[in-house]
Amino acid sequence: MNATETPQTSHYLQPGWITRNVLNRTIVRLTRMGISVWGSRELRVRGRISGEWRRVPVNLLTIDGNRFLVSPRGHSQWVRNLRVAGKGELRVGRRIEAFCGTEVTDPAQKIEILRAYLRRWKMEVGVFFDGVGPDSNDEELGAIVDRHPVFQVEAA
Repeated sequence: MNATETPQTSHYLQPGWITRNVLNRTIVRLTRMGISVWGSRELRVRGRISGEWRRVPVNLLTIDGNRFLVSPRGHSQWVRNLRVAGKGELRVGRRIEAFCGTEVTDPAQKIEILRAYLRRWKMEVGVFFDGVGPDSNDEELGAIVDRHPVFQVEAA
């Protein structure tokens, strides 16, 4: 943990072998074939050190026409890379969309985004939210907002 990180902002739950080598690869393969599983996309973002494209499956959330990426596992590598790059690509099949990503920092806005995200994908990602779910009150969601980065996605 560096001087600017707190236990909340350094929170990250590393995926296990099955997730990394079977589940994520399967979702990426399906997404590349044009099959979006519950809104899944392949996120591509340049590595902050290597400059090489990194890819990971993500769930793209749309609320009132605004689109968001949420990191259920916390401050992951894709989050750190997107903070530096500020842009990336979302892919489904042959359709690749370049985007700019702006981190959402307002806790009240993040509470509503996390609630909507959990409403849609709790069965898939709920284990990463410390027992907090879509029906949790604002105080409970507020206690975890710093652990789960959120980016607003806008077409580049």
